[in-house]
Amino acid sequence: MPIRQATLNDLEPLSQLLDGYRQFYRQPSDLEGARQFLQARLERGDSHILVHTGSQGELQGFVQLYPLLSTVRLAPLWLLNDLFVAPEARRSGVGRALMQAARELARAHGVGHLKLATGIDNRTAQALYESLGWQRDTTFYHYGLLFDTQADQI
Repeated sequence: MPIRQATLNDLEPLSQLLDGYRQFYRQPSDLEGARQFLQARLERGDSHILVHTGSQGELQGFVQLYPLLSTVRLAPLWLLNDLFVAPEARRSGVGRALMQAARELARAHGVGHLKLATGIDNRTAQALYESLGWQRDTTFYHYGLLFDTQADQI
């Protein structure tokens, strides 16, 4: 299955996939926002985006990884923040192939630790991750703090 790094030439179809991903997580559709977000990632190079292409060259899915550092491990780690497969390409091995490619890319960059989070009710993703050797964290609780970004724009 052909997997490669995303480029600016992928911006429009990749934006469609990102918009679908966001809608999966109950966010309103915002195709222009997705396009701007991805364009910034691709231009700045602050994430790694891998895409899977179908037999006609169409994008069928993507995975996005963000480099981080672990003070405890004194080493780099990557956050596998996004994995999405277009509905018509699901159950064909695309997600598994993207996950394996992400693992190999991290290894090639000397990264010894990948982490991710998924919805508690996303059993399909959980089954995929566990089948690939990922383990649910039983050592740490993970918390989040959201800010009203609208206030920052005033």
